[in-house]
Amino acid sequence: VKKREIFELKAELNSDKKEKKKEAVKKVIASMTVGKDVSALFPDVVNCMQTDNLELKKLVYLYLMNYAKSQPDMAIMAVNTFVKDCEDPNPLIRALAVRTMGCIRVDKITEYLCEPLRKCLKDEDPYVRKTAAVCVAKLHDINAQLVEDQGFLDTLKDLISDSNPMVVANAVAALSEIAESHPNSNLLDLNPQTINKLLTALNECTEWGQIFILDCLANYTPRDDRESQSICERVTPRLSHANSAVVLSAVKVLMKFMEMLPKDLDYYGTLLKKLAPPLVTLLSAEPELQYVALRNINLIVQKRPEILKHEMKVFFVKYNDPIYVKLEKLDIMIRLASQANIAQVLAELKEYATEVDVDFVRKAVRAIGRCAIKVEQSAERCVSTLLDLIQTKVNYVVQEAIVVIKDIFRKYPNKYESVIATLCENLDSLDEPEARAAMIWIVGEYAERIDNADELLESFLEGFHDESTQVQLQLLTAIVKLFLKKPTETQELVQQVLSLATQDSDNPDLRDRGYIYWRLLSTDPVAAKEVVLAEKPLISEETDLIEPTLLDELICHIGTLASVYHKPPSAFVEGGRGVQHKRLPARAGSGESAESPDVGQAVSAVSDAPPAVIPSQGDLLGDLLNLDLAPPTSNVPPVPSSMQMGAMDLLGGGLDSLVGLQCSSLMVSSVLGGAPVGMPAGLGAAPAVGGGLGDLFDLGGGVGVTAGSYIPPKTVWLPAMKAKGLEISGTFARRSGVIHMDLSFTNKAMSVMTDFAIQFNKNSFGLAPAGPLQVLTPLSPNQTVDVSLPLSTTGPVMKMEPLNNLQVAVKNNIDVFYFSCQYPISLLFVEDGKMDRQVFLATWKDIPSENEAQFQIKDCHLNSDAASNKLQGSNIFTVAKRTVDTQDMLYQSVKLTNGIWMLAELRIQTGNPNSTLSVKCRAPEVSQYVYQCYELILRN
Repeated sequence: VKKREIFELKAELNSDKKEKKKEAVKKVIASMTVGKDVSALFPDVVNCMQTDNLELKKLVYLYLMNYAKSQPDMAIMAVNTFVKDCEDPNPLIRALAVRTMGCIRVDKITEYLCEPLRKCLKDEDPYVRKTAAVCVAKLHDINAQLVEDQGFLDTLKDLISDSNPMVVANAVAALSEIAESHPNSNLLDLNPQTINKLLTALNECTEWGQIFILDCLANYTPRDDRESQSICERVTPRLSHANSAVVLSAVKVLMKFMEMLPKDLDYYGTLLKKLAPPLVTLLSAEPELQYVALRNINLIVQKRPEILKHEMKVFFVKYNDPIYVKLEKLDIMIRLASQANIAQVLAELKEYATEVDVDFVRKAVRAIGRCAIKVEQSAERCVSTLLDLIQTKVNYVVQEAIVVIKDIFRKYPNKYESVIATLCENLDSLDEPEARAAMIWIVGEYAERIDNADELLESFLEGFHDESTQVQLQLLTAIVKLFLKKPTETQELVQQVLSLATQDSDNPDLRDRGYIYWRLLSTDPVAAKEVVLAEKPLISEETDLIEPTLLDELICHIGTLASVYHKPPSAFVEGGRGVQHKRLPARAGSGESAESPDVGQAVSAVSDAPPAVIPSQGDLLGDLLNLDLAPPTSNVPPVPSSMQMGAMDLLGGGLDSLVGLQCSSLMVSSVLGGAPVGMPAGLGAAPAVGGGLGDLFDLGGGVGVTAGSYIPPKTVWLPAMKAKGLEISGTFARRSGVIHMDLSFTNKAMSVMTDFAIQFNKNSFGLAPAGPLQVLTPLSPNQTVDVSLPLSTTGPVMKMEPLNNLQVAVKNNIDVFYFSCQYPISLLFVEDGKMDRQVFLATWKDIPSENEAQFQIKDCHLNSDAASNKLQGSNIFTVAKRTVDTQDMLYQSVKLTNGIWMLAELRIQTGNPNSTLSVKCRAPEVSQYVYQCYELILRN
């Protein structure tokens, strides 16, 4: 703003005339709104606060909120006026003052806020109380400690019993907001009395107040089906509300509480009937709202298809629906398709397949195939409909039809193969990889029925190197099938494809498959026939259903972004603040506990350092994708305060590039399927790829002297075929109190590899690299280099499943690769783990008996002294020893790097190879892994 303008405004703001003042403040606000800097007028605007005019006051407060942050010292001048305004006879001014104070995010001012806020929370006017309730949440965000010390949270809890429904709604909203940032605080202590008050307030709230209360109800777990039914009865009237957000919140509560109602209850059937009309009504809104409603309905239909089974017609597509609504409706139509309505559905789908919108037509053709697979009685009609569509000769329709017919063949073998001739006529028009691959599969699978199968496949072979990988793999398999069915005529063809796949291709998947077929055919043609021409399992009807536990979680998030994305909040809420995993309550009489287990309870220990509490596991795939893989610059690994999404680009293909990681949201490398390679036989479930398990002791000398602890052989953690030629094998060791990850990098590719970096995902014990990965040389083809990476235990912590799972990302100049491995818990046993006898005795008594776990160690032929010496090499210390008859009892202590103490009693009977181990710990989930270490050390 020009100096002249500032000068003029200054003069007007200090004018004696009220009207002139008001106009000047309006001009200031107008300049501020368009982004001009008018902060120089701060003192003059603040002076205008002393007025009875509500309009002028609002404008001045608006200015204050905007500039208080940049002028904190000046903002303190306004505090007195705030305090005065909080005692003004006009409730609107009292509320305005407390609202503005909550919006000024300046630490210096917050302490002056407490007294006025306390008065406003107990104000006789409900408008002031409801504004003050929200102010507590804002203040908590700025200074949580202050709010707790001043006792505002208790006052807020009291407001839930307020006589005014809007105050109740705002108190619930404020407490929910605070509880989200402190998941373990148990602020909203919901009990039947509180629920009753919330339900009473529900009927008289504004629509947003109703949403706050309904969302709060959805977090409550009723004690039994009767309470569940009574809540449902009182929430049901909200289904007829005009606001769609209220309707969806009510649906969420009902869907959750229905879980607890027995299905044979009359009320259950009534409730199902009542849920359909509101959902149907949502579809008459504008397209954007329809889309949100459809995404939610998609979840509801997967959970309870019976709700909308008679409402198929409302999902029929209208000519003027936007494409995103059309595709969603199509998806729901297939989910609702049944024998009763299939004729209607097919007639509709055939109509859609002649539309002009290419994406929609493709999806419609696919839908016809899905109907055939889902409703067996309709398969014949679906196939004839698909053949009619193929006759239209529209290129993209033909290609989609061929892809779905392949699936129909797999579902109903030896039924519809008569159509193959028609498919073969369209061979030349196929140009999309998926359609070409489907056609090749059909020719290979039914080669004995197609006279010129060899010519057809040969025609594809001419441009083999220009085809996509999907087509190349399919062609290789199809020609091998053909050879096994007609060996005499196709010998040249099979040799040609095998040499193309193995010698001329640089795709490791294709090469590997080629070599396998080559070896199979050359060594044992009978086995080859059994493998390649084996019976195929029938494909299931719904392949795109959401996994049940995820579906249950999404049902708990109906009406939020999670229900639109179909992803849990932890997958897209950055930093994971306030993201709690929700789940549906257990059905009545199922024997499951309706309470959700408390994950990662606080673990106390006999130690000054507070032990780390292991947080629960989030969306690990998402976490690893957010890792920034630049090598750390200093020796101390930086602990990121919140993982940034910016690192996404690094990974190019996003989730798709995570080869072989198909397990739910966990990354588990295929190596961990059974016992890891290189482990002693008979140790199937022992902790994988262990290290630091000292067993080389001098057992002759009474007091055992450790001669370097035992390190298991390296195992392959990342096979070359999954990492574009990079093979990583490794093991773990504890040397001189430092944990090491010993790695071998082998380059099995054709090009040089450089720029190595490593990053760990959050894990149960905070393992992280203590420095950059030092791979000194460029790694040439066929070269192996060994690296020892020191690890610290100060990284970010998150509870893993299993507890000792470690997920690793390694980057080089080619790509980023992921694998997971398991480390023996003995790595974390520290050298100062020997507990004083008295402390041991007191702690053993103090730990509750239900935390004690007993294990059998079999085939251990050691006496107690040898066992004690051996265990001491791995930092398992004997505190005391007692002998009763022929049984020795060793009392032992172990301390983990995060301060958790484990106490153990090992009973060794002379002449008996089986010993008994009892483990006591405040974190009982660790006991199992400690037992595995004992077993590995003693039997090694």
